[in-house]
Amino acid sequence: MGAREAMDRLLAGEATLSNGSLTAGALAKEGGVDRMALYKRHVDLKHAFYERVRSEAQQIPEPERRLRKANAKLRKTLANKEDELQKLRQLVTKLTLASAVLTQSQNTPPTPTAPGPLPDDVVPVRPTI
Repeated sequence: MGAREAMDRLLAGEATLSNGSLTAGALAKEGGVDRMALYKRHVDLKHAFYERVRSEAQQIPEPERRLRKANAKLRKTLANKEDELQKLRQLVTKLTLASAVLTQSQNTPPTPTAPGPLPDDVVPVRPTI
Protein backbone atom coordinates (compact mmCIF):
# COMPACT_ATOMS: atom_id res chain seq x y z
CA MET A 1 0.00 0.00 0.00
CA GLY A 2 1.30 3.44 -0.85
CA ALA A 3 -0.24 5.16 2.16
CA ARG A 4 2.95 7.02 3.07
CA GLU A 5 3.35 8.28 -0.48
CA ALA A 6 -0.35 9.22 -0.54
CA MET A 7 0.15 11.20 2.68
CA ASP A 8 3.09 13.00 1.14
CA ARG A 9 1.11 13.86 -2.01
CA LEU A 10 -1.90 15.15 -0.05
CA LEU A 11 0.20 17.25 2.29
CA ALA A 12 2.15 18.69 -0.66
CA GLY A 13 -1.11 19.58 -2.41
CA GLU A 14 -0.33 17.26 -5.32
CA ALA A 15 -3.24 14.81 -5.15
CA THR A 16 -3.62 12.60 -8.21
CA LEU A 17 -6.57 10.33 -7.40
CA SER A 18 -8.60 12.26 -4.81
CA ASN A 19 -9.98 15.76 -4.42
CA GLY A 20 -6.95 16.71 -2.31
CA SER A 21 -8.81 17.34 0.94
CA LEU A 22 -6.96 16.49 4.11
CA THR A 23 -9.36 13.77 5.21
CA ALA A 24 -9.07 10.05 5.80
CA GLY A 25 -11.42 9.43 2.86
CA ALA A 26 -9.12 11.34 0.53
CA LEU A 27 -6.12 9.47 1.98
CA ALA A 28 -7.79 6.12 1.30
CA LYS A 29 -8.66 7.10 -2.26
CA GLU A 30 -5.20 8.52 -2.88
CA GLY A 31 -3.60 5.38 -1.44
CA GLY A 32 -5.82 3.09 -3.50
CA VAL A 33 -7.48 1.37 -0.54
CA ASP A 34 -11.06 1.06 0.57
CA ARG A 35 -12.07 3.81 2.98
CA MET A 36 -13.50 1.34 5.50
CA ALA A 37 -10.26 -0.65 5.43
CA LEU A 38 -8.42 2.52 6.42
CA TYR A 39 -10.91 3.18 9.22
CA LYS A 40 -11.00 -0.41 10.51
CA ARG A 41 -7.67 -2.14 9.77
CA HIS A 42 -5.25 0.74 9.33
CA VAL A 43 -6.27 3.07 12.14
CA ASP A 44 -2.61 3.71 12.88
CA LEU A 45 -2.10 5.18 9.40
CA LYS A 46 -5.18 7.36 9.77
CA HIS A 47 -3.92 8.70 13.11
CA ALA A 48 -0.43 9.23 11.68
CA PHE A 49 -1.97 11.16 8.77
CA TYR A 50 -3.95 13.43 11.09
CA GLU A 51 -0.85 14.07 13.19
CA ARG A 52 1.03 15.11 10.08
CA VAL A 53 -1.88 17.35 9.04
CA ARG A 54 -1.68 19.09 12.43
CA SER A 55 2.09 19.47 12.43
CA GLU A 56 3.02 19.99 8.78
CA ALA A 57 -0.03 21.69 7.35
CA GLN A 58 -0.76 23.63 10.55
CA GLN A 59 -4.44 22.72 10.13
CA ILE A 60 -7.06 21.03 12.20
CA PRO A 61 -8.22 17.83 10.49
CA GLU A 62 -11.68 18.12 8.93
CA PRO A 63 -13.42 15.56 11.19
CA GLU A 64 -12.08 17.34 14.27
CA ARG A 65 -13.16 20.70 12.85
CA ARG A 66 -16.69 19.38 12.27
CA LEU A 67 -16.82 17.94 15.79
CA ARG A 68 -15.64 21.21 17.31
CA LYS A 69 -18.28 23.13 15.36
CA ALA A 70 -21.01 20.68 16.43
CA ASN A 71 -19.79 20.87 20.02
CA ALA A 72 -19.95 24.67 20.03
CA LYS A 73 -23.46 24.57 18.55
CA LEU A 74 -24.61 22.05 21.17
CA ARG A 75 -23.10 24.11 23.99
CA LYS A 76 -24.98 27.19 22.76
CA THR A 77 -28.22 25.21 22.50
CA LEU A 78 -27.71 23.84 26.00
CA ALA A 79 -27.10 27.33 27.40
CA ASN A 80 -30.28 28.58 25.72
CA LYS A 81 -32.24 25.64 27.14
CA GLU A 82 -30.86 26.33 30.61
CA ASP A 83 -31.99 29.98 30.37
CA GLU A 84 -35.42 28.91 29.14
CA LEU A 85 -35.73 26.36 31.94
CA GLN A 86 -34.83 28.99 34.54
CA LYS A 87 -37.48 31.37 33.17
CA LEU A 88 -40.09 28.62 33.14
CA ARG A 89 -39.29 27.70 36.76
CA GLN A 90 -39.76 31.33 37.78
CA LEU A 91 -43.06 31.46 35.89
CA VAL A 92 -44.27 28.27 37.59
CA THR A 93 -43.42 29.76 40.98
CA LYS A 94 -45.31 32.98 40.19
CA LEU A 95 -48.33 31.08 38.85
CA THR A 96 -48.37 28.80 41.89
CA LEU A 97 -48.34 31.81 44.21
CA ALA A 98 -51.10 33.52 42.20
CA SER A 99 -53.19 30.36 42.32
CA ALA A 100 -52.71 30.10 46.10
CA VAL A 101 -53.80 33.72 46.57
CA LEU A 102 -56.90 33.21 44.43
CA THR A 103 -57.79 29.97 46.17
CA GLN A 104 -57.31 31.58 49.58
CA SER A 105 -59.46 34.58 48.66
CA GLN A 106 -62.29 32.28 47.50
CA ASN A 107 -62.21 30.24 50.72
CA THR A 108 -62.01 33.20 53.09
CA PRO A 109 -65.29 34.90 53.99
CA PRO A 110 -65.41 38.55 53.14
CA THR A 111 -64.51 40.79 56.02
CA PRO A 112 -67.43 42.88 57.16
CA THR A 113 -67.12 46.54 56.48
CA ALA A 114 -68.55 48.94 58.93
CA PRO A 115 -71.22 50.78 56.97
CA GLY A 116 -72.08 52.75 60.02
CA PRO A 117 -74.35 52.16 62.98
CA LEU A 118 -77.01 49.47 62.47
CA PRO A 119 -80.63 50.13 63.31
CA ASP A 120 -81.83 48.68 66.62
CA ASP A 121 -83.92 45.93 65.00
CA VAL A 122 -81.07 44.55 62.76
CA VAL A 123 -78.90 41.71 64.07
CA PRO A 124 -75.66 41.01 62.15
CA VAL A 125 -75.30 37.38 60.96
CA ARG A 126 -71.92 35.93 60.25
CA PRO A 127 -71.66 33.36 57.45
CA THR A 128 -70.75 29.82 58.49
CA ILE A 129 -68.19 27.82 56.61
